Amino acid sequence: MLELKDLYFTVPDNNNGNAGKRNIIDGINFTFEKGKFYAITGPNGSGKTSLAKLIMGINPISQGRIIFEGRDISTLSITDRSKSGIAYSFQQPARFKGITFRDLLSIATGITDEKKLLEIVLRVGICPLSFLDKEIDAKLSGGEIKKIELATTIAANPKLAIYDEPDTGIDLWTIGPMVNLLKKELAEHSTTTLVVSHNRVFLEAADIILIVDKGRLVYTGDLKNSLPLLENLSVCTYHSSCEGEKDAGCLR
Repeated sequence: MLELKDLYFTVPDNNNGNAGKRNIIDGINFTFEKGKFYAITGPNGSGKTSLAKLIMGINPISQGRIIFEGRDISTLSITDRSKSGIAYSFQQPARFKGITFRDLLSIATGITDEKKLLEIVLRVGICPLSFLDKEIDAKLSGGEIKKIELATTIAANPKLAIYDEPDTGIDLWTIGPMVNLLKKELAEHSTTTLVVSHNRVFLEAADIILIVDKGRLVYTGDLKNSLPLLENLSVCTYHSSCEGEKDAGCLR
């Protein structure tokens, strides 16, 4: 479905003079299968978000290829990747003064019919329906703005949906329903889902965990077998007793 072949993302390294370079993504190879839930995790600064941005085309690859549904999209623009069925949800969603949620949904989907817009709102569990006419500005809470971006991403019915730290700025009680929604979309629409996160709930929901460290893919597999490596990398420590807590010892 999505293949990463010898993927590199290189930037200048000021610590080594003008000629120095540093690999943010260092030779990653992996194939994502259709209709599966993937969680990408690892230490801060390990390259998780950079990898997601390379897939979306936000950052240009330095070397390697990205194959999506048998087509090489390595040089395609963000717009063309979006048209091919890839959607990206940012860690810090943009706010637009003077634009309502209704406007944004219409732009994202091309839908203006009131009934169909309401169906989208209900599909992602947003209530009340008057939320459609809220402006996407600084008055919205972090949770509200996240719900809006989640709705616009899901409403596009992407083949591949990428979510960068979707739990940023939202309360603990919102995370569980968000995971359930993503799993429901995956089941009903075979949406391949990539979530960049440290959060225990997302890692437990994933079919496959990918651990990135220093730009390299150092583990792929289930959560249980990943825990020793996650602890060794100081990503997190897992305690089953941490249900619903913000304790530093939990996956968060």
